[in-house]
Amino acid sequence: MLLSVIIPCYNEERTIRTIVDQVHLVQLDKEIIIVDDCSRDRTFAIANEIAADVPNVHVLRHPRNRGKGDAIRTGLAVAKGEIVIIQDADLEYDPNDYYALVRPIVERKVDVVFGSRFMGSHTGMYFWNAIGNKFLTFLSNFLYNAWISDMETCYKVMRTDILRSLGLRSNDFRIEPEVTAKVLRLGYRIYEVPISYVGRTYEEGKKIRKRDGFKAIVTLFAYRAWKGHKPELQPIASDAAADALQSMRKYAVRNLNPLSL
Repeated sequence: MLLSVIIPCYNEERTIRTIVDQVHLVQLDKEIIIVDDCSRDRTFAIANEIAADVPNVHVLRHPRNRGKGDAIRTGLAVAKGEIVIIQDADLEYDPNDYYALVRPIVERKVDVVFGSRFMGSHTGMYFWNAIGNKFLTFLSNFLYNAWISDMETCYKVMRTDILRSLGLRSNDFRIEPEVTAKVLRLGYRIYEVPISYVGRTYEEGKKIRKRDGFKAIVTLFAYRAWKGHKPELQPIASDAAADALQSMRKYAVRNLNPLSL
């Protein structure tokens, strides 16, 4: 299997069905792993309804709310795909960007790809959130001798073995700087591709807060001294790679997308 799409969610009854439908329509070999972080609304019930109707959808649930990072680890533990994509359960990120995100990995150019909102089209981003993101991205570049444009992006896509090798520990939004810091510490090149982004308001359920920015700063400094080990990666199955490239070509033609044919 090519992709494991992990969807951590908490109180997303209004959007969970729509986002799973959008992911399901992406023409790439995949499984969808929904991890409900002990939602207090109908998210878990709706997720189970979806799993009964849509193939390759798996639903897991935490007995108590433990945070986005913990939900990602739960999904990662059962992932069967060769590449992992993290997909927020809201509708801020567009799964149609999967084709561009996965292609550099399938073509063996790189092993880690980030989707950059600042390189693509976006709307609805708060000014101070954008400034905070820019600062955290600058700090990431400064501390880890990198040059990326969007450290806090949800779309951190990589070989599954790489994500597992990071030994992730963060339970909350600190998972974003932790993944970035550890990937860079291991010496991986992060390839960025432009993605689209439609931010939602706090009234619509946006969860990240100012305090998460301060936690991210501490996390970036904390992992500066981290030492891990690169896993030995096997080539992506040739059939899976060929099927993925064919799907990408079809998508490019159908949407007049600037992806290379």
